[in-house]
Amino acid sequence: MTQLAAQTALVTGANGGLGREFVNQLLARGATKVYAGARNPETIDVNDPRVVPLQLDVTDPDSVARAAEVAGDVSLVVNNAGISLAARVLDDDTARLRRELEVNLLGPLAVTSAFPDQLAARSGVVVNVASILAWIALGGSYSVSKAALGSATDSMRLELGPWGVQVVGVYMGYVDTDMASGVEAPKSAPADVVRQVLDGIQAGALEVTADDMTRAVRDGLAQPVDERYAPFLPEAAEAHDQEHHTTTGEPS
Repeated sequence: MTQLAAQTALVTGANGGLGREFVNQLLARGATKVYAGARNPETIDVNDPRVVPLQLDVTDPDSVARAAEVAGDVSLVVNNAGISLAARVLDDDTARLRRELEVNLLGPLAVTSAFPDQLAARSGVVVNVASILAWIALGGSYSVSKAALGSATDSMRLELGPWGVQVVGVYMGYVDTDMASGVEAPKSAPADVVRQVLDGIQAGALEVTADDMTRAVRDGLAQPVDERYAPFLPEAAEAHDQEHHTTTGEPS
């Protein structure tokens, strides 16, 4: 079990909804210091002397190296920074896919690889914030990047686990943050997601599924792929519409 009291944490994307919540809840659980990483540290608005705003662009090797020099006492890394551009995976222009991979996959890898000795020396923790869309490919290029992060999380665990480092993968559906502001669907509260993640860390969990829909998708991964995706295929939608018209008497 990992105690969060007296930990020194680094949170990437700390100026966003989930990132800000990670900072606040880590402080509430007794963290000694939290490095709040953001491309523009002036956007960090948590007023606590234990918070150290830190300039950090996870796609810039020089920025990551500078952050590692400043935050040499880190024992917990939360790879929270991410973007969603949701391009079609077969678009001729791959710029958006490449950008998502840079931020959502290569960013966490770069940040984590900057702190292996510190994490091993302190039996530390790495948290990678993925998505339900890593398991159900409805998010286009975003799903690709988060699926890659999920796989990378497992690889990190195999590499860092023997050194006593706990590597936690986090999966959830829509969360009520700016990233999902244009989505009309049920959303989890950031505070609830982060609470579950921190509870999971303390319990020694290696994976956190933060809502019922994500848990259901996780449970369904053993299904054959055609069954798993059947509800989302056009034929299924048409069949549903036809059934609706039949039972309601509406014209088709």
